[in-house]
Amino acid sequence: MSAAAASRRLVSGLHRTLLLSSRSSAAAAVVVTRPPSSFHQFLRGFTASSDALLQQQQEIVLPTRIIEPKPGAMSPSSKRTGLIAVKCGMTGLWDKWGARVPITVLWVDDNIVSQVKTIEKEGIFALQIGCGQKKAKHLTKPEVGHFRAQGVPLKRKLREFPVTEDALLPLGTSLGVRHFVPGQYVDVTGITMGKGFQGGMKRHGFKGGPASHGASLSHRSIGSTGQRDAPGKVFKGKKMPGRMGGKQRTVKNVWIYKIDPVRNLIWVKGQVPGAEGNFVFIKDAVYRKHEISLLPFPTYFHGEGTEDTLEPLVADLGDVDPFMLGD
Repeated sequence: MSAAAASRRLVSGLHRTLLLSSRSSAAAAVVVTRPPSSFHQFLRGFTASSDALLQQQQEIVLPTRIIEPKPGAMSPSSKRTGLIAVKCGMTGLWDKWGARVPITVLWVDDNIVSQVKTIEKEGIFALQIGCGQKKAKHLTKPEVGHFRAQGVPLKRKLREFPVTEDALLPLGTSLGVRHFVPGQYVDVTGITMGKGFQGGMKRHGFKGGPASHGASLSHRSIGSTGQRDAPGKVFKGKKMPGRMGGKQRTVKNVWIYKIDPVRNLIWVKGQVPGAEGNFVFIKDAVYRKHEISLLPFPTYFHGEGTEDTLEPLVADLGDVDPFMLGD
């Protein structure tokens, strides 16, 4: 190849390179100068508005609610908190007239307010009550974090009770059996004792079939459960054998016979749901309300105009002997 041919090839190569670079720079200039689309304008406006709204929310500071632990006046619309107790078992006592009273003993084990929920933060007025004690190794990390964030001791059982605004209590307030008074009616909620899979006679009280004649291996059977071709099915809700017990139930209008402030025990008349050692939740009765002037509101505070006593408090049984009414 001659020197002239080599020089011409070099010049042509440089020309192509300059041409490609000029085209790419022109294309880049076109992309940069392209006006933004409507979508990009909308996105920029939405981002700016959201940032402004977030800044406004950060500037709004909600006032801190100050709750003072002091007695107050209870109104007919007021709603107090409840307590968590452990069912100790049943026994029988004789009152001053000689009548035997079936008694269930409930132990209020170190109840405190573990969280206060307000309308400003959570949207409701409620108190979370903690009962008992538990080690950190027996709790999950979220549970331990919850207790440490609230600054309260580790608790074994938690329960939330809706209250009214005037019945709020400060965080860490201790609650005892003096929260209730003898002679008051309460509602007790618990998990009933599980009986396993049971038949119709035990689960629903069915009569059963004939015990001797006219029955063959069907003495405790529930019998027919459906009809013929119409409707050709068993209706929903039919009482049949199945799992019995192990459900949350509430016994209403339970009468408090006696309370023991020293041992934090409550004696109530009759039975309550649950086995021995189970937790039950006690609150003021909905239907048979007590005289509001006799109830400590929002709870019982030691000292401050109240009479502290270490003796058990028994309900007033009146001055008339019920066994002498018929004479």
